Amino acid sequence: MSKKVLIIDDDNRNIFALKATLKSKGYDCISATNAQQGIAFMNNTDDIGIVLLDMMMPDMDGYEAIPVIRSRHETPIIAVTAQAMTGDREKCLDAGADDYISKPIDVDRLEAILKSYISEV
Repeated sequence: MSKKVLIIDDDNRNIFALKATLKSKGYDCISATNAQQGIAFMNNTDDIGIVLLDMMMPDMDGYEAIPVIRSRHETPIIAVTAQAMTGDREKCLDAGADDYISKPIDVDRLEAILKSYISEV
């Protein structure tokens, strides 16, 4: 499976930080600043190994984007959200995410999640 990570987040600071962290660990990253752009990348790029999807975005949030992505792709989706209250993880998983990580992101936890879905190439 590809080590290419698609980051979908409406905050460029989050994208910048995630890209810098993941690139230093050997991952190839592309990004989208909204769900529609991310879905377009998914539909036009065949080597995305995993999606890091911000759940709270304007226009189309992660909860709306997951079923659209799932309708055409089996790529693992990791919900990334500042929502870290009791039940939020389950809400993301029930929406169709494969896993969940809360912000601020624990880099070691994120790397463990990525490694569980992306084999070394």
